[in-house]
Amino acid sequence: MHTKTLAQLAAALRAGDFSSEELTRAVLDRIGRLDGQLNSFITVSEERALEQARQADRRLAAGEAGPLTGIPVAQKDIFCSDGVLTTCGSRMLENFIAPYDATVVERFNHAGAVLVGKTNMDEFAMGSSNETSFYGP
Repeated sequence: MHTKTLAQLAAALRAGDFSSEELTRAVLDRIGRLDGQLNSFITVSEERALEQARQADRRLAAGEAGPLTGIPVAQKDIFCSDGVLTTCGSRMLENFIAPYDATVVERFNHAGAVLVGKTNMDEFAMGSSNETSFYGP
């Protein structure tokens, strides 16, 4: 599934080729296999993602799907996600749990996307090569 485009995944979800929960589990499994080498994720939100995927499957079954309903996405760790660790790649925020959703996160949620986690980044997004993250390059 990881070689398909977003449009192909959305069409397959709507056609019932697989469920959002199956797709999300495949993405989470891939993260689990590869992230030890890549260090791409600061936070993986497995339980939250699977619950969002189940909700997406219910919306898909009811014909109430938005444009991204059931599509797993990752967001840079600079965007606040209510109840999720948000560090901005900084030691200073290593224990900060966001109390609200940033506008971009609200829009992804409204579109039905499934948040699988927060990706690594330069501290406070002050760079472009991911060399200054507290969590390593």
